[in-house]
Amino acid sequence: MRTPDERRKILRERVASWARRLNVQPRQVRVQRMTRKWGSYSTAGVVTLAADLADQNLDFQDFVIVHELLHLRVPNHGKLFKALLTAHVPAWQTYQRTKAKRPTPTNESAAKR
Repeated sequence: MRTPDERRKILRERVASWARRLNVQPRQVRVQRMTRKWGSYSTAGVVTLAADLADQNLDFQDFVIVHELLHLRVPNHGKLFKALLTAHVPAWQTYQRTKAKRPTPTNESAAKR
């Protein structure tokens, strides 16, 4: 298990790498505990990622990071957004289902029983 500081560092480095590739500049990147979503963005340019995203596979991390960063260019989920997402993360539809089914603490504990 990674420490919270290690998780933050990993995710911030991946965000910085993708931000360069996508030619976007988030105003701030937050990594914090999130129970319902893997990530979010605000129109003020703040990208927030779930700390435990760092424990997921790299392809899924890329999907979530690219998804949130692309919102800095395209604020909706229209055709342009989906085209850009496909260009950078071709298998994004596979991960979309995973993102929608984020395990909640209640579901996680029930699944472990």
